[in-house]
Amino acid sequence: MLGHSIMRKLKTMILVVGIVLGAMLLTLHHFPCSTAAASSISSTESQFALFESGHVRPIAMSPDGTRLFAVNTPNRTLEIFSITTQGLALNARVPVGLEPVSVAAPNNNEVWVVNHLSDSVSVVSLTGAPHVIRTLLVGDEPRDIVFAGAPSRAFITTAHRGQHRTDESIANAPGAGDPQLTTPGIGRADVWVFDPAHLGMEFGGRPVKIMTFFTDTPRALAVSPDKKTVYVAGFKTGNQTTTIPSGMVCDGFEPNKPCAAEDGSTSPGGNPGPATNFEGKQAPKAGLIVKFNNNAQKWEDTLGRNWNHAVRFSLPDTDVFAVNANTLTQTAAFAHVGTTLFNMVTNPVTGRLYVSNTEAFNHVRFEGPGVFGGSTVQGHLAETRITVISGSSVTPRHLNKHIDYSKLAGKPGFDATAKNHSLSTPLDMAVTRDGRTLFLAAFGSSKIGVFDTTALENDTFNPRTISANYIPVSGGGPSGLALDEARRRLYVMTRFDNSVKVIDLVSKREIAQSILPNPEPESVIAGRPMLYDATRFSGNGEASCASCHIFGDMDDLAWDLGDPDDAVMKNPTHILFVEVFSLGAKPALNTPLNGTGAPDDLHPMKGPMTTQTLRGLRNSGAMHWRGDRGNGRFGVDPLDSNLSFINFIVAFKGLIGSAEEPSTADMQRFADFQLQVLPPPNPVRRLDNSLTAAQQRGRDFYFGPRPSDGAVLAGVFDKRLNCNGCHVLDPAQGFFGAGRDSSVEPDTQMMKIPHLRNLYAKAGMFGHPKVSVFEDGDSGPKGNQIRGFGFLNDGSADTLFHFFNMIVFQPLREHGFPLNDPDATRRDVEQFVLAFDSDLSPIVGQQVTLTNAGGPQVNRRVHLLIQRAEARFTSKALGGEVRECELVANAVVDGRMRTFQYEPVNKKFIADDGVSYFSDSEMRALATKVGREVTYTCLPPRIGRRQ
Repeated sequence: MLGHSIMRKLKTMILVVGIVLGAMLLTLHHFPCSTAAASSISSTESQFALFESGHVRPIAMSPDGTRLFAVNTPNRTLEIFSITTQGLALNARVPVGLEPVSVAAPNNNEVWVVNHLSDSVSVVSLTGAPHVIRTLLVGDEPRDIVFAGAPSRAFITTAHRGQHRTDESIANAPGAGDPQLTTPGIGRADVWVFDPAHLGMEFGGRPVKIMTFFTDTPRALAVSPDKKTVYVAGFKTGNQTTTIPSGMVCDGFEPNKPCAAEDGSTSPGGNPGPATNFEGKQAPKAGLIVKFNNNAQKWEDTLGRNWNHAVRFSLPDTDVFAVNANTLTQTAAFAHVGTTLFNMVTNPVTGRLYVSNTEAFNHVRFEGPGVFGGSTVQGHLAETRITVISGSSVTPRHLNKHIDYSKLAGKPGFDATAKNHSLSTPLDMAVTRDGRTLFLAAFGSSKIGVFDTTALENDTFNPRTISANYIPVSGGGPSGLALDEARRRLYVMTRFDNSVKVIDLVSKREIAQSILPNPEPESVIAGRPMLYDATRFSGNGEASCASCHIFGDMDDLAWDLGDPDDAVMKNPTHILFVEVFSLGAKPALNTPLNGTGAPDDLHPMKGPMTTQTLRGLRNSGAMHWRGDRGNGRFGVDPLDSNLSFINFIVAFKGLIGSAEEPSTADMQRFADFQLQVLPPPNPVRRLDNSLTAAQQRGRDFYFGPRPSDGAVLAGVFDKRLNCNGCHVLDPAQGFFGAGRDSSVEPDTQMMKIPHLRNLYAKAGMFGHPKVSVFEDGDSGPKGNQIRGFGFLNDGSADTLFHFFNMIVFQPLREHGFPLNDPDATRRDVEQFVLAFDSDLSPIVGQQVTLTNAGGPQVNRRVHLLIQRAEARFTSKALGGEVRECELVANAVVDGRMRTFQYEPVNKKFIADDGVSYFSDSEMRALATKVGREVTYTCLPPRIGRRQ
């Protein structure tokens, strides 16, 4: 937190610590989240690899209506049911990839399953013993699949990244190649298109085309009634908000007193205030969240002030795209559909498109009661909506318009019955053949919303009255719907109890259920509702932790969730470079550190903070950007992740708007669940876990002898650290860029050094104004971009390269980036951190299917999987030293599905009977016969035997 003037004044006194690379990262903000290895998690339970992938299209019927297909996400299987007069009868269970989230049946003989963590699609034959006959490899984190066009083609959504995107086997496929993560103006949403009749001889299939769209990572697809148009939706597409860097905001808390900004432009004033919390303790200077006013063409803050001079890009906010399914060309784009888009469905009669989504209110400041600060987002984090797209018209419909957000829980006038009519986390939808009725799976409400489509489109529905027709569903977490009008039924996937429910649409009652086998430990099953349940844990039935931590991850937004009605607390974390303050050093921007001037103060008014992920918290210690929750209701300890997590209990009332806090037992259940969730493998790093030349050079500097950061005062103080000195990479301790320390950086507040595992997921913002804590000046206008938030705690640093231009990394004789061509090293370090180590090896989840066609490509991939299954890997989250993966092979032998696990010691595959052994060559020989295709899958370490 040392300014440029101080560095000059004390010569090279203060360039502070660590590649805080991180402020960038992870984005955590408000709710109970962020933790490490909870002591209550047993060693047995910790061996289950939990990822909490969100369902998209988890159930589907066969075209002839005789069978139902359901993905069993925790079991990595496809469940195949016969539809009977009584309900459902299980026919077969087929192993597929890791984290299956969607399923579609193009005909009565095949089923295609999207495997979110395996970056694959399993093509399942229903002829004979159902089994996988082909595995298609696609981009990172595929989510949805539909079939459309003539001839029929398969469309699959993926992130615009992933190892297979650049694999030489598809180098000539249109759209394949470098995802250009560091290039401005690149769309980040891909759709892989395959011809089912001609999948190609490549080992992972050959896409007809990889289409890229100008939005963020996609999720849902839909098809027009005539099958000629495919609709593609981004997932966390934003809402035209961004952060104004604190260096562009005038000093002090005088909102109507303009000043000259550092780039010579005029800023309209200081922070809107209040200047202190209720105790009268000065708040730290911080940036501002602004939202683009499309009518006025201005970036406006909460006071309506114009900040156009401080933003170097534009956000078109295109969310949904129409594609000609035959020519594979984009024909239309629709903007301002929603902030987080979950699912889509078309009306079979009118062709109108319905998009389930939520609209975030992150431009509203503060949590808490809103007394001293004058505003609060409590209970009003994100509104539940269905947006109707008709022609060029985009019309959002708020499903909970009965809620009076001005009345907070426990206050006079609050309606405690409002939650009875609310719907939360809107996922899958289904529309009747006559186009008149729409069903909506409300994941956080354990209900199925039922809407008259005309009333929905015209906004004439009344939630208080139509809620009487909502259908309650047992088990919790309804995530998928399949409409069976011939039998007057609705089939519902319920994620919390991992079941399929059969609903009679005449009586609107459950008449049957099929419980799927679930290997998840009881701690996961018991704790999961704490993340999502908006009926029990919110005042109005709409908000939950998952409103921002989407499926336990992040929403890619920043929020100003300070609380002026709260008190200043002490920061228990160890602070690097704190000694310089005893020497009279001052922070950057000429403002008191942390507002109060005390290095260990945690002021409740913290300014914008990006939402951090809740994945990978097991070994993180104190949580939140500043390590806030190391001090809280249940005690003080900067090293105890479990304690830090349960200290988030205060967010249930102060932010989610619950009338009552959860019990201590509830919070412990939440911690026991969330602390088991792992981040996914890095999709940028090579599958053999090696580095490119640029990544290796970046790693060499990261760990090298030259300090990248330091504070020096000759004869008095000298502390210089390389990148790893702050952002510790030590898998044996569970550190992936974050140790347990806070650091003094060129900012106005002390920040805990964050992890670096998910930086690749934050690409998409380009453009920055000139502020003094960066060396690289003004970027100039960058045009249309995907995101409004990038790196640093407030999301104001657009790229990692810009971050590495902070003055704390200034090239000096004894520390900083090298004096000779520092930009080249910055680019190398950028490449390394984009491919940063994680809790799992990149090979985890990867698959390939060996067929009688064989071929050198597929055999090389099988060899790679075997090689990585033999390689050593260290991960504290997985129990220490393990193998990179546990390799299993699945094939139909003697008329039934068999599983074989590779044993690295004797280099053989042991069959599921525990007796039969197959050599590598013998396993490959099985696939020489049609119907005995062998699918190899690299599972997370320690769980192969269960599979």
